[in-house]
Amino acid sequence: MTNHSETTGPFDSSGIPRQRPSIASAEQTTQVTLRTPAELADALPYLLGYRPEDSMVLVALHDHAGRGRFGGRARLGIPAQEEDWPAAARQLARGLVTGSERRGTRPERMVAYVCQEPGPGESGRDVKRRLGRLAHLLRTECGSLDVPVIEALCVSDGRFWSYCCPVEGCCPEDGSPMGLPGTSVLAAAATYAGLQVRGTLKELHVRLRPWESTAALEQEVALDTVGMSLVPRILDETSRPGVAHETLDLAERIIHRYASAAPVSGTHPADVRDDELLANDEAATLILGLQDRTTRDQAAAWMEGEEAGPALRLWRALARRCVGPYGEHAAAPLTLAGWVAWSTGDELEAREALAMALGADPDYLFARLLHQACNEGLDPESIRRCLRAESAERVALAPHATPTESVKTPMHGLPPGSATDTDEAASSPRTGTHRRRRARSASGDGSRPTTRATCGRRRPADSRPRSSAPESTRPGTRAPSAARTRTAGTGDTATSGTPAEGGSPEPEVDG
Repeated sequence: MTNHSETTGPFDSSGIPRQRPSIASAEQTTQVTLRTPAELADALPYLLGYRPEDSMVLVALHDHAGRGRFGGRARLGIPAQEEDWPAAARQLARGLVTGSERRGTRPERMVAYVCQEPGPGESGRDVKRRLGRLAHLLRTECGSLDVPVIEALCVSDGRFWSYCCPVEGCCPEDGSPMGLPGTSVLAAAATYAGLQVRGTLKELHVRLRPWESTAALEQEVALDTVGMSLVPRILDETSRPGVAHETLDLAERIIHRYASAAPVSGTHPADVRDDELLANDEAATLILGLQDRTTRDQAAAWMEGEEAGPALRLWRALARRCVGPYGEHAAAPLTLAGWVAWSTGDELEAREALAMALGADPDYLFARLLHQACNEGLDPESIRRCLRAESAERVALAPHATPTESVKTPMHGLPPGSATDTDEAASSPRTGTHRRRRARSASGDGSRPTTRATCGRRRPADSRPRSSAPESTRPGTRAPSAARTRTAGTGDTATSGTPAEGGSPEPEVDG
């Protein structure tokens, strides 16, 4: 689940049907009263920070001094198969309620939304009828947890419908039109408070998804070509530190190149400009070099100040270049993009980038741990402090470092009880996009290596990477194209749910 902060902005709401979100300033608090289902429908993008599509959403309500208050929000993509709806509704309801309970604020009531645009030949009215069972499942699951749903809305094709109106014939069968975006009292209050609606998740995901244009083939060829020479060097203990240095040096040059580029208005034109500033062979070198987890961890230090913005642009650009059979390689740049976005305060992009990283590689533990930490509302400053300390330590030890020394991954400040971050042995290159096998211990029995605590995490007592020789390739295969070159650093192994619509591997929840 991707977390949405406990309060998106300073909203504080009263009970339904008279919700009173308040927008607080330094001098006064402005009360905005939401009296109708129309106003609740209008409020949804401001509660999430974006306009949900193909989504089922729950919003928790808490009693506060005799009035209601918005609590956590949870979103999950609507499963394409109707037989998956009961499990999805159960997961969404339980995720939000248990998340709220962990924070000691169990919700008293819920508002449910189902949002989907009409398919070919459909109208919004058809969508409302088709999703009626899903809305009922949400109400039933919340009721089973003793949290009643007091309003359930369908939003489709610029109109909304209430599933809870008790008056027969009260609501138009064709739905009620939504207000024009930005024209409501709530929109004005949100603008005054500095809150913004970021469009749709689909628009955000486009910035992070691999190319599907004709340019993707050229990038795939570049990845194949660079991989033939780079992968063996990464897997060799004596040459791997040199590859790491070259990768980070190239990344730093491109970050400076991005920083000096003339600004462009609009996200799409800006991404096109960044793509033009990054050559295919440069992208291939960085994508493959970042599969070394030690290198990736050092790249994570570009997280603040003037470097953070250009670094985020670079990680987005690299994620777009992980084309064809290199889709799993996107986990590294997506995780870096998520980390920098979170570090700079953009939790929405952080959650989505980290969720997409887990979609590319569900075993990527660095993304899993950051995703959990972001979802649970932890302060990224604790991780930044550890990264700064690690960077200073590397600089201090640089003249004395040996070629096989492994840099520790900064996991300080991540959620208590989260999965242990343990280094894995590097796996052999292989073709296709098959998942790499879990590394076995020296005893060969599959048990975990011995670990010791380091900077808030654990790593093997022997920090040197153990790389097996590349497998021989059969005629017609391309070993470098899908070579899994992840080496010592953060051992990435975790489990993930089935990807939801919109790229999230789990329901998005905030207690």
